Amino acid sequence: MKRILFIDRDGTLIEEPADEQIDSFGKLKFVKGVFRNLGFIREKLDFTLVMVSNQDGLGTDSFPEDTFWPVHNFILQTLEGEGITFDDILIDPHFPEDNAPTRKPNTGMVEKYMNDPAYDIANSYVIGDRETDRTFAQNIGCKSLILSDEGITWDKIAELLFAGERIAEVKRTTKETDIHIRVNLDGTGRCDISTGLGFFDHMLEQIGKHGMMDLMIHTKGDLEVDEHHTIEDTAIALGECILEALGSKRGIERYGYSLPMDDCLCSVCLDFGGRPWLVWDATFKREKIGEMPTEMFLHFFKSLSDAARMNLNIKAEGDNEHHKIEGIFKALARALKMAVRRDIYHYELPSTKGLL
Repeated sequence: MKRILFIDRDGTLIEEPADEQIDSFGKLKFVKGVFRNLGFIREKLDFTLVMVSNQDGLGTDSFPEDTFWPVHNFILQTLEGEGITFDDILIDPHFPEDNAPTRKPNTGMVEKYMNDPAYDIANSYVIGDRETDRTFAQNIGCKSLILSDEGITWDKIAELLFAGERIAEVKRTTKETDIHIRVNLDGTGRCDISTGLGFFDHMLEQIGKHGMMDLMIHTKGDLEVDEHHTIEDTAIALGECILEALGSKRGIERYGYSLPMDDCLCSVCLDFGGRPWLVWDATFKREKIGEMPTEMFLHFFKSLSDAARMNLNIKAEGDNEHHKIEGIFKALARALKMAVRRDIYHYELPSTKGLL
């Protein structure tokens, strides 16, 4: 079945002016990255491209057609010059107060696609810039990529459509722990973390926030015994989840960070080369930070390295123990963010061996 990209015009292909009406060439400016990335999508992927646009009052005195079509046709000609053509162009001229069934987010304009079994609507997308575009996608029953969302650019849209989302979910249950982890490597840093250990939660949140990945970690462990199983098993499950989300590893940077935190300097370098190894050069004078035993830091990173099949080299210096370990987790997050970054224009394994 064919998949469709329902693409908004104003604010998505071209920038939208303050009066929300592009009725002159002086107001015309294309959105950054649209040519390269939409051209790539058109060339490499088998989507049906459908432009779907509300143009309030088109054909009325407030928006005469002779001010719309010259600019609109120039937009289409310019895009065509970059290899971008649309299979269908749908424009609704109604005002919001008209409550027309064809005006987005209503679906009247696209029902012919929704009712055609030749199209895979569930795996189609709306590409837009407003919440109404997200609602439009929900009403259609498809996915959405919204440019106003954090981290969503035309670069990211092309990457996700070409290489896919990198989302993984791992559930690990033993006699000591019950763990559920979900990772989106291409997220925005949203975290939902609960392990029963407040300081551990705080450290894990650094990975999501500073690594720009969505991270859900729910751990129930035998804390009535001690913290060991909760921390170590969470590391194992998190490593497995990252490894699964990486998939083929094609196009990734592979390597990745040093950062200062007040009195401390922390270095975390990693390699997703498939050969786990840990170099640990960090010492702690305190027995615990929060409820977390400092002896477990080494166990956490060793288990994470083994499960994710990555080489970790960690060094930290400084006096404040809290800053030192928080700096390590933040540096890990930045290293992960760097290493998992994908380049779809060089979509190869970053290895002379041809295998990672």
